[in-house]
Amino acid sequence: MTRDLAIPRHDWTLEEVEALFEQPFMELVFRAAEVHRRTFDPSEIQLSRLLSIKTGGCAENCGYCSQSASFDTGLKAEKLMDTQAVLAEAMAAKAGGADRFCMGAAWRELKDRDTPKLAAMISGVKALGLETCATLGMLTADQARQLKDAGLDYYNHNLDTGPDYYADVVTTRTWQDRLETLKHVRDAGMSTCCGGIVGMGEARRDRAGLLHALATLPAHPDSLPVNALVPVTGTPLGDRVKREGEIDPIEFVRTVAVARLVCPRAMVRLSAGRETMSPEMQALCFLAGANSIFVGDRLLTTANPDADADTRLFNQLDLRPMTPERAGAPLQ
Repeated sequence: MTRDLAIPRHDWTLEEVEALFEQPFMELVFRAAEVHRRTFDPSEIQLSRLLSIKTGGCAENCGYCSQSASFDTGLKAEKLMDTQAVLAEAMAAKAGGADRFCMGAAWRELKDRDTPKLAAMISGVKALGLETCATLGMLTADQARQLKDAGLDYYNHNLDTGPDYYADVVTTRTWQDRLETLKHVRDAGMSTCCGGIVGMGEARRDRAGLLHALATLPAHPDSLPVNALVPVTGTPLGDRVKREGEIDPIEFVRTVAVARLVCPRAMVRLSAGRETMSPEMQALCFLAGANSIFVGDRLLTTANPDADADTRLFNQLDLRPMTPERAGAPLQ
């Protein structure tokens, strides 16, 4: 009996996920598009805005990150932003068409002393009618509950890559550390935002390993960002990619398609790296099941397409922004 791929399952094997990657490209994208159409309107794309509320000076040594204190990338460390400045950015994001506002802080873990200020930011953004998301490093169970009480809808905590390649990316935080934070987020009743980065020098098996890990979590990520590495000079992985070359665009689309198939009800977010993606590549990603982008000229510290470019893209592809009441809500 053939399985219905639109029904979420948690018993994927790594070999099954690898087999999806090995499918003929046209067949893979067709299957992913079919599943996408059964769970979402393919003409709707959610618009999100990402703001770095605390930049640089992070104690982690993630080999891709410009904000790590371990690497000389020329980025100056800054303090946590003032609440009113964050709310002003959120209002501007809403005026620009975004219905989701994400706040990112370059920390290894959230400190209790910062939680009240963050709670004020979250409740203020929520009061504007925006969906809220934050990425603040590792959380305790109590911190997760406090963020939930403040009105946080999603917490982002990426696995980054597959378990076999993980130690090549970061050594200051373990794979289990990440899983524990995700558990605290789920237990607090928040939605999880969890994905990874591709094009860091990993093999296809590592990309399959990442998606296998996401598909076999106790609950699939509600939000699944797929990032293409933006190589930053001075970071080990950025320098490596500049020497060896970035991920092939078709392989990136394959990754999006497999993400849609193994986590059929997730919001699959086309995240970092869009600034160098052609309209044709982005169109293939949307066809393969991506249904969210970040708008604004910057993400955390890297460039993003400007508003005019995104308007042209939406007009070319006959896409429309997802309405707030539809955001994150599968059709069935």
